[in-house]
Amino acid sequence: MNQEPLKAILPAEKIAEVEQWLAKYPADRRRSAVMGALRIVQEHCNHLNEERMNAVADYLGIPRIAVYEVATFYSMYFLQPVGKHVINVCTNVSCMLRGSDQIVAHLQKKLGIGFKETTQDGKFTLREVECLAACGGAPCCQIDFDYHENLTPEKLDKLLAELE
Repeated sequence: MNQEPLKAILPAEKIAEVEQWLAKYPADRRRSAVMGALRIVQEHCNHLNEERMNAVADYLGIPRIAVYEVATFYSMYFLQPVGKHVINVCTNVSCMLRGSDQIVAHLQKKLGIGFKETTQDGKFTLREVECLAACGGAPCCQIDFDYHENLTPEKLDKLLAELE
């Protein structure tokens, strides 16, 4: 277990947050803190890369592949730089049947970007996600950590205008 690489990436208060996650689990279950540790690194660094994921694995004392498996499976982890606000748009069946295509077209036109792109001012990143598990409120999107359902282009315009 080499804790130095993560300490070189994160300030002491963020290392303390990782330690709080570790304290929630038995000592032989350090792997359970991987999602919390990845979130902390991502929040501090904007996104995850190989160096940062390796540092998390080494700090937790778990195989690096265990960190990669988590970071690449969940859409909440960013493996590329992202803008200040990340917009995840669900395009799965329920959202598609209720007009996600129009939502996507509106966002792409308004922001001038496609999926996996960030606006030139670094304000917005647009991503397509497989499912946000909010089928009852389709079409939906997630902006940062907030869900927005029953979207219309007008509702999106209002949401975007409220973001700094």
